[in-house]
Amino acid sequence: MLPPRFVRRLLFIPLLFAVAAVAVAAVPVLLLVGAVAARRRHRFLRIAVIAVCWLVLECVLLTACLGLWVAGGSPEAVRARHYALCGWFLTHMYDVAARMLGLVVEVQEPIDAVSGRPVIVLSRHGGPGDSFLIVHYLLNVYGRRPRIVMKAALQLDPSVDVLLNRLPNLFVPDGSAPRERVVDEVGRLAAGIGPADALLIFPEGGNFTPRRRVRAIRRLRRQGRPDAAERARNMANVLPPRPAGSLAAIDAAPDADVVFVAHTGADDLLTAGDIWGRIPLDRPLRARWWRVPREEIPEDDRERWLFDWWEQIDAWITDNRPRPAA
Repeated sequence: MLPPRFVRRLLFIPLLFAVAAVAVAAVPVLLLVGAVAARRRHRFLRIAVIAVCWLVLECVLLTACLGLWVAGGSPEAVRARHYALCGWFLTHMYDVAARMLGLVVEVQEPIDAVSGRPVIVLSRHGGPGDSFLIVHYLLNVYGRRPRIVMKAALQLDPSVDVLLNRLPNLFVPDGSAPRERVVDEVGRLAAGIGPADALLIFPEGGNFTPRRRVRAIRRLRRQGRPDAAERARNMANVLPPRPAGSLAAIDAAPDADVVFVAHTGADDLLTAGDIWGRIPLDRPLRARWWRVPREEIPEDDRERWLFDWWEQIDAWITDNRPRPAA
């Protein structure tokens, strides 16, 4: 169970600053260990640099959040400053990952993929850090203000807890909240999006793993949905979408287009050992964005329509999964 907000902040924020101080003080030792233990790929050194940068940037972000709280201002100005702070953090962490991990992202998308109207972004969920990359692109590349539906457990990270709770986002409890209430909250979050906003949802409900795929197929069968279970069984790279939240968002935002996102390149990194073995990354991450204008969204049988798109995403992943560099 997630601790109450005041307990999280009372415990985890001082702990973060203490760990960051120790990490910065230990930088010479980490560099020495990294040099002594270096192999051709310098894995330990790369991870150490990323960890220290992450800790330092989180401390700067939390200090800035305190300053913004003291400064105050109109609600719109305060929200804009917090989005700018979020973009700053993601930009710097993206740069660190690009340098340390050899991160390369190749994006295929129409030029107007996220322009002109509010958008509801429905993305597959697979691989470490994919949500951070998608938010980075929405905020820093496309100039959108993302509203994110995410798991409540992410609030254990102090920066997520403080910054993202000051912005219009939704933290979903892990199975403890009634499904109907969560769907209603998604609808309320979607109802407020404007032309500069993007509502980001991961309809699968969690990162893809083969075990979760099998459980999802069994769940559909238990629910008496054999056709959906068969369609899910034929999709090898994704989990079947859970439609309720996505469709509630579409209903609540009648002016919004829908953007589907597929990506591949890190979705086979399922364990810490998998990640360690691929440092630095030996292949690019590939992504594809499809924009569906509101006029092309069917009025009826939208659950089937959503499954149709997930089958297209699954096929795209199969056709575009990059091979390791020679």
